Amino acid sequence: MGQQQLLLIILGVIIVGIAIAVGLSLFAAQNIQANKDAIINDLNNIGAHAYQFKIRPASMGGGSGSYSGPPTYAIPTKMLSNANATYSVTANTGATVTILGVSSQNAANTVTAVIDAQGVPTFTATGDFL
Repeated sequence: MGQQQLLLIILGVIIVGIAIAVGLSLFAAQNIQANKDAIINDLNNIGAHAYQFKIRPASMGGGSGSYSGPPTYAIPTKMLSNANATYSVTANTGATVTILGVSSQNAANTVTAVIDAQGVPTFTATGDFL
């Protein structure tokens, strides 16, 4: 009877250990997905700001139908960085503007948004965000 009880205790410890490992894995995956979603939300807001700049006349500080103006679109200082990521304009063709968000949790995780002439973003991700 003693060997059977010992075997059941060992089996119980193994099952609890596996459950803890699975729980930690799920938590880490959820944390990564939440960071990606927050960066995409920020890029949507920056993209809307960029499109507002594009359609605004130059006399009112806008781009007069172009992201490259003059003046050229730049991300406002308050939107350059937050707890989610750091953002920068990586390409500006006039008809489109490309904005990169680099995660504050892991610099290998990035989301790129290409804002087209109608203000519609297209997202691509790298790193753990795939």
